[in-house]
Amino acid sequence: MDFGISTFVTDEGIRPDVLGEAAEERGFASLFLAEHSHIPASRETPYPSGGELPRIYYRTLDPFVALTAAAVNTSELVLGTGVVLLIQRDLIHTAKEVASLDLISRGRFAFGVGAGWNREEMANHGTDPKTRGALLNEQIAALKAIWTQEQAEFHGKHIDFDPIFAWPKPVQKPHPPILVGGASDAALKRLIEHGDGWIPNPAVSPDQVRDIRQRLADAGRGDLPSTLYGGPADADAIKQYAAAGLDHYGFMLPTLPEAETLALLDEYARLAAAHRAE
Repeated sequence: MDFGISTFVTDEGIRPDVLGEAAEERGFASLFLAEHSHIPASRETPYPSGGELPRIYYRTLDPFVALTAAAVNTSELVLGTGVVLLIQRDLIHTAKEVASLDLISRGRFAFGVGAGWNREEMANHGTDPKTRGALLNEQIAALKAIWTQEQAEFHGKHIDFDPIFAWPKPVQKPHPPILVGGASDAALKRLIEHGDGWIPNPAVSPDQVRDIRQRLADAGRGDLPSTLYGGPADADAIKQYAAAGLDHYGFMLPTLPEAETLALLDEYARLAAAHRAE
């Protein structure tokens, strides 16, 4: 099992260029960043983890900008989104951002996508929460067309455009891996039909990981890799997820100033090394 870093990069914590370089220096394989365009002041949708919504959700940097900064200071680190809220984004602009980052990073981008949970945030972007799953499915299919065809077109219920030219094309062929978030039946159907990998969060237990991996195998997609976003810095949790068949464990890194962040990265690196040594 490989190890990486999952975090929220904000204006109050370590810079993404410094973070990426530090993570690579300590042997981590990946850096995955969260996305929220904004947080509506109404706060009607409850925070899925319960309690008050943490401050970091209000202050996230754009993940493509932050990951580009990290790309410049690294050469091997996989740079990923955990997850992009694609249903809130312009599709064609996002296609260009993904391809541009994959080019700048020399083929190191992993595109984690999810349907999101904050209904007011979706509504501010003109997205109907009731149809977000169907929209996301069409968006993924349309992105693949843009990335792989010289003149791409797509005609669906939610996404519709006539032939277009769009460059650059991604470095990775046919396109960067699309990691699908979620563990609901709808999310798993999306993963099986459209995904190149699965990106659950710690709300998905090791037992659920084991069960879902079996369901993927039964559907003929047992080869899909799994990447945990936001795992605890806990040796027992690492062992349990590894035993469940998880491929990549992303430690949840709190958003802190540089010195404190580097100290935590050292601690996480020791945990990873201890697991490998067993």
